Amino acid sequence: MKTLVLSLLMMSATFLHAQDKKKVAELDIRTSTVCDMCVKTIEENMIYEKGVKAVRVDLETNMIHVEYDAKKNTPEGLRLAVTKLGYYADDLAADPKAFTNLPACCQKEGCGQKAE
Repeated sequence: MKTLVLSLLMMSATFLHAQDKKKVAELDIRTSTVCDMCVKTIEENMIYEKGVKAVRVDLETNMIHVEYDAKKNTPEGLRLAVTKLGYYADDLAADPKAFTNLPACCQKEGCGQKAE
C-alpha cells in the first residue's frame, strides 16, 4: 500500500512539474548592450516584470533571453519594459528619459542606442 501511495505521489509531482514547464515561454530580444553595467541593469530589473522567470543578457550577441509565463506577459510587454530601462529592444527605441538615467559610462558608450 505504501508503495502504491508513493508511486501515485511521484507520478503526480512529475505531471505537475511537466505542466509548469509548458507554461514557460521564451523570448530573445535584440538590444545594444556593451558592458557589465548593461547586464546588471537589465537582469536585475527585468526579473521583476510580471511573469518573468529568468533573464540572461549575452553581451557577445547583444541578446536578452527571457523566460516568462505567457499567461502573465507578452513579447510586446517585455520589449516595452526593456525600453523603459533605457535600452533598445528589437525595433523599439529606448525611452529617452530612461536613457538619461543610465550610468554615464553607458550613455557615453551608446548603450541603448540602435546599432547601425
